[in-house]
Amino acid sequence: MPDLLTISEVSRRSGVAASALRFYEERGLIESERAGSGHRRYPRAALRRIAFIVFAQRMGLTLQEVAAELAKLPENRVPERSDWEKISSSWTKRVDERIAELGRLRAGLARCIGCGCLSLQDCEFANPGDRASRLGPGPRYWIGDEYTSK
Repeated sequence: MPDLLTISEVSRRSGVAASALRFYEERGLIESERAGSGHRRYPRAALRRIAFIVFAQRMGLTLQEVAAELAKLPENRVPERSDWEKISSSWTKRVDERIAELGRLRAGLARCIGCGCLSLQDCEFANPGDRASRLGPGPRYWIGDEYTSK
């Protein structure tokens, strides 16, 4: 069984805890075979799937969304680069939205994010009269509403 890896080998190579690997397996995101002793053995291709899962989660996909994306991969062969490119190509909009969100977060680090709490000393400067509350609930400037000094 040289093409199969133990759970500790997969954990070490992927940087993902063994408990997370078992969880991914329970959710049907990865598969293992059982050795005669009952220990899990993973095909090397699982490393690519795990890397995809980790990356997708960092992109903000839920495990349900990850499972839907992985279901698009071919079952009769090891996925190739073109397969991975096909399922990740739809993420451009999501990446752009995330970049914009992080830009708003970065801009808000130096001033109140307009949460309406008025508990910060500087809120009276960045959000006088709780102006942001008229825009709706939550951190209005962070989620994309324009900050105005008027």
